[in-house]
Amino acid sequence: MPHADLKEELRSLIAEIAEIDTIPDDTHFKELGIDSMMGVEIVAAIERQYRVKFEDSELSEVSTLNRSYDLVLGKLGQKVAAAG
Repeated sequence: MPHADLKEELRSLIAEIAEIDTIPDDTHFKELGIDSMMGVEIVAAIERQYRVKFEDSELSEVSTLNRSYDLVLGKLGQKVAAAG
């Protein structure tokens, strides 16, 4: 699965859930008005879209676009390694 557009896909997904036009790369979601309930929705949507599972200890790390991207990329890499 190519990852070139992964960050932009995540940006769109988060923007849609949060109903925000622009999601900067490094701005903390709380600063954008994304509360914990929206955070749960975002995590669930990412897990569904990319068929990954976040550990409870990772949930607080889904806090910026760049951090979310890094986590998803890592999860996808683990899936590829496990399948190979």
